[in-house]
Amino acid sequence: MSSLSPRHINGIGMTSQRTRDRLIERLQQQGISNTEVLRVMRNTPRHLFVDEALSHRAYEDTALPIGFRQTISQPYIVARMTQLILQPQTPSSVLEIGTGCGYQTAVLAQLVPQVYSVERIGALHLQAKKRLQALKYYNVECRHTDGKGGWPNLNYRFDRILMTAACSELPLKLLEQLNHQGSMIYPFDDGRQQMLMRVTRQHDDFKTESFEAVTFVPLLSGVS
Repeated sequence: MSSLSPRHINGIGMTSQRTRDRLIERLQQQGISNTEVLRVMRNTPRHLFVDEALSHRAYEDTALPIGFRQTISQPYIVARMTQLILQPQTPSSVLEIGTGCGYQTAVLAQLVPQVYSVERIGALHLQAKKRLQALKYYNVECRHTDGKGGWPNLNYRFDRILMTAACSELPLKLLEQLNHQGSMIYPFDDGRQQMLMRVTRQHDDFKTESFEAVTFVPLLSGVS
């Protein structure tokens, strides 16, 4: 995927702009109100982040398989988490835990000055990196590493961290990589259900908030 023509990016039929516009209408009906998030998701070619055989379903509001027992998140969840990332103001840097196919990364790259993303599955990391480069998202840096350890440079601090896999306890290294007043959006699994959460750092104290029930793949250790 070294280069992409406007025809590939714009799509046809079930990947056309008209189909994307219908998705945006559904997101608005579900409470997504940030106009910049809606604009970016309207323009981002989600069909390029899934297998070609599933491209006709790319603008359905549903999660889809991307291989390796992973999924591309439901558009509503991507929009909801991105909207939370931009509150109370646009951060200068975001660390994403779980690049996956790179779709959430691409959305963030159009809204935030600098995006860092880590992925534990080597094949997904390489595929996503190629897609993001082909689409010219040059403000993204990707690494193949264990997401529980955060960004490999432990001296770096982020305004926001976005976790795209569910954890049963927060990895301490991620909390350490938050700036003062920085926040992390993540799915938390208490053994009964998963909830979308936000933890905000206030010096050495942390404030947590819960939002709504979600479904994510589990956060795993190690690399493959």
